[in-house]
Amino acid sequence: MRILLIEDERELAEALSAALGKHGIVTDHTMHLADAVELTRQNHYDAILLDRRLPDGEGLSFIPELRRTGKHTPIIVLTARNEPKERVEGLDLGADDYLGKPFLVEELMARLRAVLRRAPDLAELQIAAGRMVIDPLHLSVTVGTVPLDLPRRELLVLAALARRKEKTVLRSTLEAAVYNYEEEIQSNALDAHISRLRKRLIDAGAGVAIHNIRGVGYLMKEE
Repeated sequence: MRILLIEDERELAEALSAALGKHGIVTDHTMHLADAVELTRQNHYDAILLDRRLPDGEGLSFIPELRRTGKHTPIIVLTARNEPKERVEGLDLGADDYLGKPFLVEELMARLRAVLRRAPDLAELQIAAGRMVIDPLHLSVTVGTVPLDLPRRELLVLAALARRKEKTVLRSTLEAAVYNYEEEIQSNALDAHISRLRKRLIDAGAGVAIHNIRGVGYLMKEE
């Protein structure tokens, strides 16, 4: 899963990004509404976490602007302004949930799962390919009834390929599923992840094969 975090407290944003990363979530962070608008034009996000007090304006103004573009990405407002009147204001403007600061990461994860269950692409919460069932939200993979233990980034690559099985997935699409836009990506990092992932899938009898489409990306086929 990839989310956009719009938050002006840099230390909080870094801590939250690291905590979410442990749950397999790639986080793009910005402090500014103008940058957030541009990032949503350039990227697909599964959810957006939105602060209210931002350097260039009221965070809630972002919600109707995003909705006017036809995007229905779930939005959770994260703010210390947590009075009932302000919660109602945010929900009426189109937010999907409202979480007061401070909060536990476990509660945020539960709320993310809840808003994603209500999203139109509910079917993608679990992905089936070959003999595998992948649950990206809970960072789990089973082959038949046997759990398959994978490092976080290999699991993210696997989920991205399995969502588009039998179709070529561009390198840039896979990198976007694994790294945020601020990370420096080594030229062979993705290839190394896939090389290790191939071996694990063969050893587990996962019933899929990952093919290299030279100069373009990768393709997962069921066997």
